[in-house]
Amino acid sequence: MQQVKLPEEFRKRMEMELKEEYPDFLRSYDRERAYGLRVNTTKLSGETLRSITDFHLSPVEWCDTGFYYDAEDYPGKHPLHEAGLYYIQEPSAMAVVEMLMPKPGERVLDLCAAPGGKTSHIGAKLNHTGFLLSNEIHPQRAKILSQNVERMGLTNTVVTNETPERLAVYFPEFFDRIVVDAPCSGEGMFRKDENARAEWSLDQVAMCAARQKKILEAAHRMLCPGGCMVYSTCTFSPEEDEEVVEAFLEEHKEYFPIKRAVPKSFVACRIPGAYRLYPHHLEGEGHFLAVLKKGEWGKEPISPLTHKELKDKRLLTDYEVFKKGIGLVLPRENYILFGDQLYLLPEAMTEIKGLKIERPGLHLGTLKKNRFDPSHALAMALREEEAANTIHFSSDSEHIRAYLRGESISVQNGRELPANGWCLVLVDGYSIGWGKVNNGVLKNHYPKGLRTV
Repeated sequence: MQQVKLPEEFRKRMEMELKEEYPDFLRSYDRERAYGLRVNTTKLSGETLRSITDFHLSPVEWCDTGFYYDAEDYPGKHPLHEAGLYYIQEPSAMAVVEMLMPKPGERVLDLCAAPGGKTSHIGAKLNHTGFLLSNEIHPQRAKILSQNVERMGLTNTVVTNETPERLAVYFPEFFDRIVVDAPCSGEGMFRKDENARAEWSLDQVAMCAARQKKILEAAHRMLCPGGCMVYSTCTFSPEEDEEVVEAFLEEHKEYFPIKRAVPKSFVACRIPGAYRLYPHHLEGEGHFLAVLKKGEWGKEPISPLTHKELKDKRLLTDYEVFKKGIGLVLPRENYILFGDQLYLLPEAMTEIKGLKIERPGLHLGTLKKNRFDPSHALAMALREEEAANTIHFSSDSEHIRAYLRGESISVQNGRELPANGWCLVLVDGYSIGWGKVNNGVLKNHYPKGLRTV
């Protein structure tokens, strides 16, 4: 592997910072990058994933649901990826949510969330309980984030496309835990990202630091007393890391850093509870993270405002017909209608009028004239036992490849036929989309934008 060409000013600073470790740091750029995936434990365990694939998996030390894989495995091209059984994620990035330690039933905010790695990790920890708000300020990235929330089958997640400052108006002292994975100069990604190297400059570092302070201030306004926040970046710059945290702690005396049990490969910083992840110490890219706790004093967390439920149940007649036909049972019924799009809101969601919403909860489907069309998001959120009308394909079969291409499929060949009408399509027992059966032929309803060539 040819050595990565690093910016000269960056090299000088890292040599001063690392001293005798600097040669080892440079040599890490000669090594092949590490590839990682994290199991979606709302759908299966790591042991089960090992048993149903031939991926070469080895554990990531700091994440018990994370695994390294070999580059030749290509898990992103496997049907089980489309079924949302795992998320491909850089191994060092898995440390952030592990340090956050979200618990089922809590209210959690992922403030700078695209493309969705940390959101999907939090979602797995919450396991369809509590409330997860996943925000991304850039509209196109928010759409990608929403697609990943859908693929992972998260049912308690709202995706917004807002500034941190506007969110703080709607959610004052609301969240139990917050991830601030702040936009940064990307020095930790230099080995794998040529654009990060090309765009880096000292001016960019200063610009990022100023922006990070504003984001952290907005996060403070949304964290409830007693709550926990993780501030993280994928850069080594002290201006964006320790100095941002130190300035925040100086301004907000009610906060204090807290230590976590971490691997020896994590390098402790001058701030207790803050750590650097260097590529010459571990199999992963560069990262910084700090765990901050907000003091218990102050006013009580604000309760959620009552959202406007869908009162006219007659509008749900066709949806109820669909539910009965497929044998579907959902855990709650706090519906909301956006035009003809039906959603299931998380129980703790506040009034959302005025917010830029990319996804207000679990998208159930579209209410059309005299019929209901279920959404792909609903399919991805269901388990095999939650729908009575199903059809099973193997991940190594021609049937599943045809399904992912969007083709209609004859399902009469010696298999138990689902009833005519909507059915949940499963790959190796895991939901991957919808089909509609008519006399032994499965009409394909896999989304056109996801179909393979």
